Amino acid sequence: MMIAIREAWQAGLLRREHWLRNLVAGVIVGVVALPLAMAFGIASGVKPEQGIYTAIVGGLLVSLFGGSRLQIAGPTGAFIVILAGVTAEHGVDGLQIATLMAGGILLLLGVGRLGTVIKYIPDPVIVGFTAGIGVIIWVSQWKDFFGLPAVAGTHFHEKFWHLLQSLPQLHLPTTLLALASLALVIFAPRLRMLRRVPGPLIAMVAATVIQSFFRFDGVATIGSAFGGIPQGLPQLGLPEITPSRLIELIGPAFAIAMLGAIESLLSAVVADGMGGTKHDSNQELIGQGIANLATPLFGGFAATGAIARTATNIRNGGNSPLAGIVHALVLVLILLFLAPLAANIPLAALAAILFVVAWNMSELKHFKRMLRRAPRADVGILLITFGLTVFSDLVIAVNIGVILAMLQFMRRMASSVAVRQQLERDLEPELLGNGHSRLPDGVLVYTVEGPLFFGAAETFERALASTHTDPRLLIIRLKRVPFMDITGLQTLEEVIRQLERRRIRVKLCEASPRVHGKLERAGILELIGARDYHASFAEALSASEEKAEVTAS
Repeated sequence: MMIAIREAWQAGLLRREHWLRNLVAGVIVGVVALPLAMAFGIASGVKPEQGIYTAIVGGLLVSLFGGSRLQIAGPTGAFIVILAGVTAEHGVDGLQIATLMAGGILLLLGVGRLGTVIKYIPDPVIVGFTAGIGVIIWVSQWKDFFGLPAVAGTHFHEKFWHLLQSLPQLHLPTTLLALASLALVIFAPRLRMLRRVPGPLIAMVAATVIQSFFRFDGVATIGSAFGGIPQGLPQLGLPEITPSRLIELIGPAFAIAMLGAIESLLSAVVADGMGGTKHDSNQELIGQGIANLATPLFGGFAATGAIARTATNIRNGGNSPLAGIVHALVLVLILLFLAPLAANIPLAALAAILFVVAWNMSELKHFKRMLRRAPRADVGILLITFGLTVFSDLVIAVNIGVILAMLQFMRRMASSVAVRQQLERDLEPELLGNGHSRLPDGVLVYTVEGPLFFGAAETFERALASTHTDPRLLIIRLKRVPFMDITGLQTLEEVIRQLERRRIRVKLCEASPRVHGKLERAGILELIGARDYHASFAEALSASEEKAEVTAS
């Protein structure tokens, strides 16, 4: 079950000589995770400590049960849009129930070995919705960044317009504190003496010290907005679950599960590239499922693999699940001993941190490069997914983006299927090699190249059913057909029946064992008769010559 830990043990990474590097990496990642966890919790519509609970429980369980020994899990920016919407509509209990359901879905996906499938969601869809999420997060933080009054509006464009109108009412001390925090997040790590200290931590500590000293009126803090952070560990509890709540939260739960699966597997792939490891996709989903089943029981919400924290772990020497475990323990110690100090943390500083998170999520350079270089169909999918994410709904955006990408893929696959007649000059080397000087009279040979599935069925039917002449025998070569689905099989059957009605006999040959088995199960071999299927083209040719001789005599 604990694949990552077992692999680390087998590789000798749990020996004493590796403890220090993983301890250091875990401490650094824990410190990095603290401001992010609080910021993501507040942005998701819950209390800041719930973000910390999520980082502790989710991070610990994913390190123990996940499929990547380098993965660091917790709350992430990608979830903010979905989680904030669920919290606003269904309350904190609804968010926790949706997270529990998402955990069950992720567990089933992993047990059902669907991890490898989820990894192949097309890049235009992923870039489109992550860039859209980045825009939404950026705009959603204007209120805390500029100290603006609460705005009305359900949809993005309504909120955006109201925020623009309220900008003249910005609170100057809040805005200056936010700008200073933003500058520290971006530029402080570039200074040699601060290179090893995370920018978000520097900004949060500096803003907290300034606010504690000057006590600016009107600057919202964790203490003024949430009453501070409770000192101690969370209590175990279960939200009230009813059948009606389960039904109404199915949609959000699937959205959380799918986004969590995508985010965690992307993070695991990044970790593999940076650390030279190879993760187990299905076990990673199982670990994510266990984590999301547990976090709501301790007051948390949805967790997934965090790319930035995973990268920080690897850059600082983490090479085993010990780093992820230490990261969770660091957050536990902070809760137990330093929680009272959080009361003066300005929300403007956390908003500045989320500004940088939103910028990183938008991947503007990658977005622009894709707009310039990708095929027009992919550009269309990218822009549609981005637009729907921002102006409609993330769930709708991902669903429509994936459907459009699938349709585009099927169109390309269908156009790659070739059904063509092979003339004597094309077959001359094979004919001579098999002792034939020419094709027998009244014999046509067609070859099918590519998968014969429902998208290519019409191409196949049109090519075979409209032969220019009516031969006595048609040989169909299936050597280059990797697979056939039920629509392809039904189309082949219909074509054979149409040709037989025109008194054209059909022979099939060269099918792979997999395709041959499907032809047999579909009853097509029974339809043409055992004598009209041949393992090789040479056998089909010899049988057609024998038939021609019998007919002539």
